[in-house]
Amino acid sequence: MYFINHEQIDQRIQFLSVLAEASQQLVARWEQGSRDLVWQLAQERVLHLAIETVTDVGSLLIDAFILRDASSYEDILEIVHGEGAYSEPLKATLLELVKLRKPLVQDYADWNRETLHPLIAQIPAAFEEFAASVRAFIKSELA
Repeated sequence: MYFINHEQIDQRIQFLSVLAEASQQLVARWEQGSRDLVWQLAQERVLHLAIETVTDVGSLLIDAFILRDASSYEDILEIVHGEGAYSEPLKATLLELVKLRKPLVQDYADWNRETLHPLIAQIPAAFEEFAASVRAFIKSELA
């Protein structure tokens, strides 16, 4: 029998909708010409929280279903995808997102703040699919 921390997984999945909404607001503000430093930094924080949330969910799934240990953030996504939790196109988007972690948390002084990162616009649809896929995966694993 598996121990699945449904509360933590649900909490993080619900937080994805907050990040999706923030992403939509960033795109709208950017299109309206609001590109000041606060909005630039807000996009960085949304991307960073998106990375942490997705990998937290992945880690919780790995722990719950006693999957092999992950060696990196990218590996978390690969392991969970390998178990059939989400589609190949979604995995590609999530990997692209997770690869931003190092630039965001270590190379932040060099981050290009002048443009809206293309993943910001992709986050709402990706997170909708991710949430539905994770819920379906848990349900099928417990069946």
